[in-house]
Order: sequence, then C-alpha cells, then structure tokens
Amino acid sequence: MRLPRGRSPTPYCEGGPLVRSPAVEAGALRATHRGPARASALILAGTSSRIVATPVVVALVLSRSYTAAAIVFAAVSATDWFDGRLARRWGVSSRLGSFLDTTADKLLVTGALIALVAVDRASPWIALIMIGREMIVLGLRAAVATQGLHLEASMLGKWKATVQFVAIALVMLRPDVVIGGVFLDQWVLIAAAIVTVWSGVDYFMSFSSALRGDT
Repeated sequence: MRLPRGRSPTPYCEGGPLVRSPAVEAGALRATHRGPARASALILAGTSSRIVATPVVVALVLSRSYTAAAIVFAAVSATDWFDGRLARRWGVSSRLGSFLDTTADKLLVTGALIALVAVDRASPWIALIMIGREMIVLGLRAAVATQGLHLEASMLGKWKATVQFVAIALVMLRPDVVIGGVFLDQWVLIAAAIVTVWSGVDYFMSFSSALRGDT
C-alpha cells in the first residue's frame, strides 16, 4: 500500500498501531534530570563527610595516631576537589551548597589546627592567623550579603584551601626533612599561612565598595 507523499508511516505492533505512552515520555524527562540530581547527592555526601570526619581527625591527632589522622584528613579533603569537579560538570550550584561546602572546609581545617596546636605540632600563632582569617572572611560574607551580593570563592581562595590541606597533612605525617633547623612541614605551614592572608586581603580588595556601602 502506497502512503501519501509527505507522511511518515505509523509504527505498528502486533494487534494495532504503536502509540507512545505518556508514561514513557515522563520517564524520558526524568532521565534528563537524573544526572544533576545524582551529582547533587554526591556533592552533599562529600560535604557531609568533611563535617562528620572533623571530630574523628581531632580525636586521632589528640591520641597521637598521626598516620591514621593524616589518612582520614587527606581522604575527606579530596572530596572538596571532587565536589567542585561534579558541580562544574553538571552545572549544579546553589547558595546552600556553597555555604555548606565553605563551612565544611573551615570546620575541618580549624579542628585539625586546634588539635595540632594541642599536641605541639603546630605554632599557635600560625593557627591564629589561619583561623582568624576564616572568621574575618565569614564576617565579610555577612556584610556583603546585606548589600544583596554573594561572595563567590575566588581562584586564589580555592588554591588557599588546597595549600592548607597539603600543609596540615604534612604536619600530621612530619617527614624527617629539616631545612634551616626547622622541619619541612613547618615551612609548608608558614607558606599556607601566607597564602591564607593573601587570599583574605584579595577578598577585601574585591568587595571594599560593598563594605563602604557604595553602589
């Protein structure tokens, strides 16, 4: 049987024409959202792992189980990189997710530093500089929010977190390398403190107009 020109044949199955089910179309629509939804769940799991692992890392450091503490710390710190990669790949971002991610990083770093100071592995002055910067930037975020703005993490801020993670893990492991009478991990921790201050100054310079109330 010849079909009229310009018309496509109607699919047939045994017993009658094949009709596309609305349920099938709905399933296809849900499938398009499955990737981002799964990415959001993985990102939340990674962020939660850093928060939950903080007291574990503190307990291990205080019990002087430094290798175990370094392994746990490094493992949960790596989730920060994976979270960022998933968020960029799937375009998943939200104010709540950004807040939780930043809070998890700060909680993990602050807890580890306080524990390392308690066991004489880190200088209290270095810890004060690094923790103080985090508290000041939290205040800056609140001040910027009153202007209806959002303080996004800069590239320098992201590098700061990476340097902090590496430095703290090295302090826990303490390689037997001495430079100028000081352990290598202490030099790396000083470098992390410098980058921490630098990124804090960069934030203030970028949002100084919001602090002055300029439009």
